[in-house]
Amino acid sequence: MKRDEKAKVVADLHERAKKAVFFVLTDYRGLNVAKISELRRGLREASAEYQVVKNKLLARAAEGTELEKLKDDFVGPSALVLSYNDPVEPSKVLVKFAEDNGVFEIRSGLLRGQKVDADKIKALSKLPPRDVLLAQLLSAMNAVPQGLVQALADAPRRMVNVLSAIRDQKEAA
Repeated sequence: MKRDEKAKVVADLHERAKKAVFFVLTDYRGLNVAKISELRRGLREASAEYQVVKNKLLARAAEGTELEKLKDDFVGPSALVLSYNDPVEPSKVLVKFAEDNGVFEIRSGLLRGQKVDADKIKALSKLPPRDVLLAQLLSAMNAVPQGLVQALADAPRRMVNVLSAIRDQKEAA
């Protein structure tokens, strides 16, 4: 690769790294082109990108971005996963692919500025999708006012029941 091509790759990766909120560094050793293409397809469906890149170029592209926190892990053959919105779906794809292909390794990741290891990425993959989490949060938030309304409505109902019981008692006496 010529110098101007390398500069173009570094600049492109640097711009994408500024926009991404989730990064995963993987070791793709032992995978053939067909398997890597399968992984890329799965990640594309999960709104993520997969790029094999030399460590020197990756280190240069990482300068001035959050990706710089992963510099210590830029050893051996490296490939980078970039996700721009939801980190759960790409995590699910990566973990499933790693289980199906024993040679594929998830090294580390970066989620909204915090470094995460492979175990945390596996835990992240077990979460429900973002839409489900938002629905659960909304139902929890909706339950509080609903409970308050029921509690406030219950007090007058109890008062009417007490007065009715007193009236019945007086009529019986």
